[in-house]
Amino acid sequence: MGLIDRIVRVIRANINDLINKTEDPEKILEQTVLEMQEDLIALRQAVAAAIATKKRTERDVNHAQSHADSWYSRAQLALEKGSEQLAREALVKRKSYWETVQALQGQLTSLDTIINKLKQDLRTLEGKIAEARMRKDMYIARARSAQAAAKMNELMDRYNPSGTLQAFERMEEKILQLEARSEVIENMGSRELENKFAALEAENDVDAELAQMKQRIAGVSETQLPGAGQSSAAKKLGFDAE
Repeated sequence: MGLIDRIVRVIRANINDLINKTEDPEKILEQTVLEMQEDLIALRQAVAAAIATKKRTERDVNHAQSHADSWYSRAQLALEKGSEQLAREALVKRKSYWETVQALQGQLTSLDTIINKLKQDLRTLEGKIAEARMRKDMYIARARSAQAAAKMNELMDRYNPSGTLQAFERMEEKILQLEARSEVIENMGSRELENKFAALEAENDVDAELAQMKQRIAGVSETQLPGAGQSSAAKKLGFDAE
């Protein structure tokens, strides 16, 4: 049957082909199952219509058979009454109804074949739909997984981990350089300040020493006398008299 063949081809469709298309695989699968469900409804209606036709045909057979039996009885009655012509006419009527019965019985045989085939197709389609629903869920899960993997690969390509790590390493190196520079500047500032204080301390020492020298010179000038005084001053200045 063409309908069943088409459904089988749909069921055997490759999910990878669906993923590669621009359409949404989930929507395609949902639409496929929906179409199969519609085919199932149509097939059930066909089975119901065939059964209804069979029942009507059976009623027509019974009706024609009843008329054939009735005209046969009338033919017998006419013959018993000595009316051969009337009996002949009754048998002609009976023959007409009997031919109708035979024709309708042939139709019943064909209807039985059709109904059995439709019922078989119906059972097959119901099994295919059950299988399609099961595969649909599996294929949808695979499609979503494939789409998620594709997006992840796209993100990984966009944000290369190695490139990101290299960027962090470069930033870390710059930060270390800045910290080292800051430390150098800080150390230079500290040494400069120490040098300034050292210069001030050295200047104080020179000033103190200069003041002492002035005091010694002033003391010498006040006590200096002719002869001895010069010798005494020379001694105080640390020189030996010659």
